[in-house]
Amino acid sequence: MEVDACWRPTLTLRNLMYRTHHCNELRKSHAGETVTLSGWVNTVRDQGGVIFIDIRDREGVTQCVFRAEENAEAAKLSHSLRSEDVIQVAGRVDHRPEIDGQSTINEKIETGEVEIVVTDLTILNKAEVLPFQLDKELSNEDLRMKHRYLDLRRPRMTRNLRTRHAITKALRDGLDENGFAEIETPILSKSTPEGARDFLVPSRLNPGKFYALPQAPQQYKQLLMVAGIEKYFQIARCFRDEDLRADRQPEFTQVDIEASFISTEDIFALIEGLLTKVFAESRGVEIKTPFDRLDYWDAMDRYGNDKPERRFGCEIVDLSEHFKDSGFGVFKRAIEGGGVVRAINAKGFAGVSTGQIKRLEEVAKEAGAGGLAYIQVRGKAHDTWRSPIVKFFSEEELAAIEKDLNIEEGDLILFGCDSRRTVCDVLGRLRLECCEMNNWLEGKEGELDFLWVVDFPLLDYDDDEGKWNAVHHPFTRPKACDEALLEDESKWGEIRAEAYDVVLNGNELGGGSLRIHERDLQAQMFRVLGVDDEEQAENFGHILGAFQYGAPPHGGIALGLDRLVMLACKEESIREVIAFPKNNKGIDLMSASPAEVDFKQLREIYVKSTVQEKKD
Repeated sequence: MEVDACWRPTLTLRNLMYRTHHCNELRKSHAGETVTLSGWVNTVRDQGGVIFIDIRDREGVTQCVFRAEENAEAAKLSHSLRSEDVIQVAGRVDHRPEIDGQSTINEKIETGEVEIVVTDLTILNKAEVLPFQLDKELSNEDLRMKHRYLDLRRPRMTRNLRTRHAITKALRDGLDENGFAEIETPILSKSTPEGARDFLVPSRLNPGKFYALPQAPQQYKQLLMVAGIEKYFQIARCFRDEDLRADRQPEFTQVDIEASFISTEDIFALIEGLLTKVFAESRGVEIKTPFDRLDYWDAMDRYGNDKPERRFGCEIVDLSEHFKDSGFGVFKRAIEGGGVVRAINAKGFAGVSTGQIKRLEEVAKEAGAGGLAYIQVRGKAHDTWRSPIVKFFSEEELAAIEKDLNIEEGDLILFGCDSRRTVCDVLGRLRLECCEMNNWLEGKEGELDFLWVVDFPLLDYDDDEGKWNAVHHPFTRPKACDEALLEDESKWGEIRAEAYDVVLNGNELGGGSLRIHERDLQAQMFRVLGVDDEEQAENFGHILGAFQYGAPPHGGIALGLDRLVMLACKEESIREVIAFPKNNKGIDLMSASPAEVDFKQLREIYVKSTVQEKKD
């Protein structure tokens, strides 16, 4: 066998290796072995001239000790080490010794029974003094975002990203096992009038025209069904130009799923199986299936929310029957006007402070209430109940609400009176605020309450815009038994959709529906939404045209990957499970984006700069 004359075996495999083991791998069984580790200096401790360092990589930490008798030069160099220096150490694995009869084993780390007696040290890169300590939580989120590459070194953040990987892999594997094909759809697409604001991208090759970044691959995945793909999924990047909060980013990831010839029961079984796999592989827990199901209005009437948090009680109770002839005019007039009177019992919260009452009143007003009606139950007798309104109630009314709300000494009763939807919203927000004030979820962090919310309204009337909007999106199918109601505008609010949301602990994990697959029905739906034939042809001609060529019945769902990972990691913000998120103003402080661009770049894409115009 001939060997290339330029090849020289001057380096052994051992010389080429940065490490023989990772920093969470060594155990008692490795004692006596010579090993090499590489990583970051986690801590440095000087014990009377003998230097101990913990070396860290993404897997964990290992203690190293430097002694002059092993290598005087390495021991001397170890005195220059500081946190986050990148180093390589080689040495012998030893059992941790006893000192003065006391064990030095560290049971807090998995490598705590051994240490490396270092014989060689190489400093691969020095670190400047860090802008913040990595072993302490930092309240200044902007500082964390600016130095995100450092923030991600924290074990919690590394663990979150690895959990995200495990969840993504479990979803991919599960969908593959069920016969779904992963197919990418365009990032540069067309802006449509429905939905949130689009992010627009100017086209250099087509002056004056713009692409839009996709808010979701909705139309593309339906077109894949028309194409006969039958089972599609995608870990899809989506973009929406909207106000931000803890669980919202301008760019986010969803697990997009669509299938032909599928029923809602098929979709429920698929998603329950996927989530069972996800939580088994990411958290090692078994979840109960099948999930509970709640009708949309049942969820609203009982919890005031279409993604109800059910891990604490405090359900909404309807009291309208007791107050329809009441001497309390506010309640009576609400019922006469077609509204309702309802209440929640915040158990044990009669000691609410003045400041807390003010906060509850703010929450009620933000939700549409004129004010806050309440009763503090100071004792068993009705004359010990404290409230600005209790004097207007008859004894019969007091006895009735005491029974219906299971009122006991120490309770706080909060009322809502208005339209059904407004009262649902008001009391729904109040029960969540009371939960937070009283920490009712303490000890329940490990509980996983999954459920399906079904039978959503198809349409909702917007008083400000004076038009009907789709509750989910315009491609959602009406229930077959309600389809005829599309012919009568007075009945549009009664039409139910073949739509469903999957909810976990008060968070919407995902939503979907069976889709319209007939051209005539889709065109009718567009007209209901105020989209005339000309606009349909301009904005939706491609999908309406596709429906003419044998579109199969189909449906699907999209799961919010960021939110799913957030809940699996027990975090409170999706920013904690995204590698490089934007802050609450949509800014990436690390790379300083968005940023101004050179006017020459704008000129190339035929966009005028208002900043340049002001300078001129």
